[in-house]
Amino acid sequence: MPELLPRARASQESVFARMSRLAVQHGAVNLGQGFPADAPPAFLLEAARRAVGTLDQYSPPAGLPALRDAVGADLGVDGADVVITCGATEALNVLALSLYGPGDEVLMLEPVFDVYLPQARLSGAQAVTVPMRLDPLSGWSLDLEEVRAALTPRTRALLLNSPYNPTGTVFSPHELSALIALARQNDLWIISDEVYDELYFGERPTSLRTLAPERTFTVGSAGKRLEATGWRVGWIACPPGLSGMVAGIRQQGSFCSPTPLQAAVATALPLARTEGFYEGLRQEYAGRMALLAGGLRDLGATVFTPSGTYFLTALHPEWKAEELVEHAGVAVIPGEAFYARHVAPPGLLRLAFCKSRVEIETALGRLQRVRV
Repeated sequence: MPELLPRARASQESVFARMSRLAVQHGAVNLGQGFPADAPPAFLLEAARRAVGTLDQYSPPAGLPALRDAVGADLGVDGADVVITCGATEALNVLALSLYGPGDEVLMLEPVFDVYLPQARLSGAQAVTVPMRLDPLSGWSLDLEEVRAALTPRTRALLLNSPYNPTGTVFSPHELSALIALARQNDLWIISDEVYDELYFGERPTSLRTLAPERTFTVGSAGKRLEATGWRVGWIACPPGLSGMVAGIRQQGSFCSPTPLQAAVATALPLARTEGFYEGLRQEYAGRMALLAGGLRDLGATVFTPSGTYFLTALHPEWKAEELVEHAGVAVIPGEAFYARHVAPPGLLRLAFCKSRVEIETALGRLQRVRV
């Protein structure tokens, strides 16, 4: 019998799927995988009910025109420059296949979201990671000189995530301007993963596309914005004139995102603004973040308060993720899952606070079993 190629044999179950599977197995509270506990907003669900049975066939690979226009209006770009995808993961994969390949390098930060590395490898490119620094007092920071030093003549693209999963960092306009200067000096593409663009707890994050529209591809997610991660509706806002070629790559995958769900999101995006949905979401998540962070500190953990996303990172050298899910009934993500080239700080964990307050309180109560 022939064998699968090495890239298939090397594929592994993601840590998020594994911890969710273990959470079910052990009856654990799942603070690992970032899916919200709350239902999507009523205006999104009602729009989906109206679309199902009416818009049930293929859409164009670039997406329903109504959704492309809605995303464009929301982001302040031309809808013709938007490509709709099956979630942000497909968007990132489409860009990996479109922007770099064998012999190229793509620069990204570490800790690194888990799909970035395998997508680079599958494209034939090499991922080069620059470490974020973690100070127990001041938290996470980026050394711009280390980014500069990591650039080589083979560097083809810079992949950034702000707000940043897993650290919760929102990069400052100064940091983004410095990164853009490096991109322009080295003629790099920029992939800006902005799926948490409406989940922030201070100043609104600056989008890279507003600073470098000629080279920035912005990735977004209706699932993250509208509490519907299983709907798999994402997008890419492309530099002017490039969406057609990106859509050409995109159609070789899933061909199109689910048509009735695209239609529902097209209706919901403007309503989310006019009805104050994002403001309410941020306010609620800020409260849940405070609840989780305070409880963890009471249990001896060092907690790094995020500026965005619905994740926080914490240090507790005596806690190990596998032991917590089995013995305490709480699933979290181990810090080493986000590291490939560098070493994770001992005791680093990522926890999701997009869960209900009851779930968070239950998890904190269970973690008292392993208090040291």
